[in-house]
Amino acid sequence: MHSSLCDLLITPAEMAAIDLAAAQSGIDSFLLMRSAGLAVAAAALRLFPQAQRYVVLCGPGNNGGDGYVAASALSESGANVAVFAFGDPAALAGDAARARLLWAGVIDPLDSLLPQSGDVIVDALFGAGLARDLPEPVRETIESVNEQGLPIIAVDLPTGVDGRTGQIRGAAFAASHTVTFMAKKPGHLLLPGRSLCGTLDVFDIGIPARTVRAGGSGLRINTPALWSDQAACLDALTHKFRRGHLVVFSGGAQATGAARLSATAGLAAGAGLVTVASPKSALDINAAHLTAVMLKAIDDRKELKRWLEDNRLGAFVLGPGFGVGDRARDFALELCGRALVLDADGITSFQKHRSELFERLAAAAGRVVMTPHEGEFSRLFPEIARDEKLSKIERAQAAARLSHATIVYKGADTVIAGADGTVAVNANAPPSLATAGSGDVLAGIIGAHLAQGMPAFEAAAAGVWRHGAAGTKAGTGLTAETLVASIPSLG
Repeated sequence: MHSSLCDLLITPAEMAAIDLAAAQSGIDSFLLMRSAGLAVAAAALRLFPQAQRYVVLCGPGNNGGDGYVAASALSESGANVAVFAFGDPAALAGDAARARLLWAGVIDPLDSLLPQSGDVIVDALFGAGLARDLPEPVRETIESVNEQGLPIIAVDLPTGVDGRTGQIRGAAFAASHTVTFMAKKPGHLLLPGRSLCGTLDVFDIGIPARTVRAGGSGLRINTPALWSDQAACLDALTHKFRRGHLVVFSGGAQATGAARLSATAGLAAGAGLVTVASPKSALDINAAHLTAVMLKAIDDRKELKRWLEDNRLGAFVLGPGFGVGDRARDFALELCGRALVLDADGITSFQKHRSELFERLAAAAGRVVMTPHEGEFSRLFPEIARDEKLSKIERAQAAARLSHATIVYKGADTVIAGADGTVAVNANAPPSLATAGSGDVLAGIIGAHLAQGMPAFEAAAAGVWRHGAAGTKAGTGLTAETLVASIPSLG
C-alpha cells in the first residue's frame, strides 16, 4: 500500500469511481485486475504453502475476474487448483471475461463444490461492492465451508460482508486472510465485518495515490497522523498552568467513583490541574480518595455560574456517575459555551429534552464532545439509530450534524464525527477495553485534551486512540485503574 494512503478509507462506490478514473486516464484496467489476482495468488502461496488444493470460487463480476487471474497464477506455479463459478462464466463481460480466458482448466458450477480436508478456499465471489442479500446457493456454500473450518482467503472483502456498512448480507465467509486493493474499505473496520476479515493486506495494484485521494470523501482511519499537529500543546514538560485546568463533576455520596476515574485519567493524560466539582454531601468521600486532584464544592446552577467566571477553568467532564435529571441538564446547558465532554448520565438526561440541548449547542461557540455508547446513542438519536440503511459512520455523521457537537460513537469500532462532516474510524481498541469504568477513563482523556486547547474533533480522536493504546498496553484482565496507569504519552 502507498504510504500516503495508509490511513484512508474508501467506500465501495468511491472505489468504483476511482477505478473508472484510472481507466479514463489511460491506465489499462485489465493490468490492474491482473495485479490484483497475482497479489491474491502470492498471498495464498505465502500463507498456505501446504494446501493440497486451492479452491477458487469466482463470482459474476470483477471480483470473479480477480479470481480467474489468481487461479491461473496458482496453476502456473504448480499448485493443484479447482475453479467453481457462480453464474454463467460465458456471460462475463469486459476485463472479467478476458481474465476467465486465462484459466485453461475446468470451471464447475458453485453448487457442485464438495469441500475436502486440505483445501484452501480463495473467495472471489462478491467483493466490497455487495449491497444486497446473497442468493441462496451462495449462502449454502458459505455455510458449508464455514462449518468445515477451512482456511479462506477473501478477495477484497469476505463474500457476504457489505463493504459500506460492515453488515452481513444473509451469510458471510469467516476469512483467515483478506487481500484488498489500494485502500481499506469501511467494511474492513466496522463490525461485524471486521471480525470476519482475518488478517488484512492492502496491495497497491498501480493506481496513482493522487487518483485515490482525489476520489475519496475524507473518511479516515484514526491514527496519530490525523491529530499529531494539534498535539504539540500536550508536552508534559510544559508548566502545569499552561497545560490546562480540567473540571470533572461528581455525583452524590453514593456515586463518586466514576468522576474520580475520569479525573485521574485526565491528570494522567496531561492536564496540568484537575478539580473534582462535588456536591457538598459528597465532599468527605471524595476528599478521602483524592490526592493530586483538587476538590471544589458545587451544589447548584447558581454556584456553577459564579465559578465559571474564572476563565482559567479550561474544560469540563459531565456525566460519569452524575445522575440523570434536571441538575444534569442545568449544568450541561450552562457549559455548552465552554469545552465540554458530555457523557453517560449527562447524555441520558436529554433523552426527552434534546431540542433544548441542540439549540444551545448551535448558538454557543463551545467545543463540545458527546461520547454515547449504543444505548445512549439510541436514546438521544432514536430516528438515526433506527435507520438500518445507514452505516455506523453515517449514523455518527448524522448525529454530529443534528446536535452541532463532535460525536464519539463508542464500541469496538468507535467512530468519531465532527459537526463539519469530518469523520474517522478507530481501529486500535482491544476487546479487553469492554470493562467497567473504561468509558469514564476515555471521558477524562478527551477532557484533558480539550483543557489543553485541542479542537473538539482532534481532542476526541486523540483520546480514543490513546484509550485504545492504553488498553493494549494494560493487556488482558485490565481494570479501569490499570488502564489509567497505561495511558501512553503522545511524544
